[in-house]
Amino acid sequence: MPKTKSQNLTPRFWEHKTLEELTPDEWEALCDCCGQCCLFKLEDEDSGELYLTNVICRFSDRFTGRCRVYIHRHQAVPTCIQLNPRNVVELRWIPPTCAYRLVAQGKPLPDWHPLISGKNIGTSKMEFLLGTRVVSEADVDKEELKSHIISTI
Repeated sequence: MPKTKSQNLTPRFWEHKTLEELTPDEWEALCDCCGQCCLFKLEDEDSGELYLTNVICRFSDRFTGRCRVYIHRHQAVPTCIQLNPRNVVELRWIPPTCAYRLVAQGKPLPDWHPLISGKNIGTSKMEFLLGTRVVSEADVDKEELKSHIISTI
């Protein structure tokens, strides 16, 4: 995600706008860069069960939690998910702490969120939440993805 300068945003904009009403800068500012969107997920074709791996997109910066090719991510990775006001409530793998989900549900942002705390937490939060270190997809054979499952979603 590109860095958005919060000083150009209306203070606490998320408290009086729906996701559909957000400007592009406001939408981007809601992201806490946890990296969950960039982690590989596997789905059991028979049961529909979803599994989260510790394998992250090769373009994800593991230190900042931001995409290094964000502006061109859909050209670089055609399967990259584009979050929008509709799918943030439908996607099962979006964590309950996700600001998009919280705003959609009319809930407050947590105190640690960058818009509240003023601190970018990025991948350190992701590693805390996942309880593991992430590995770049560039370092993992696709056939080995199952061995990188860390939880069921």
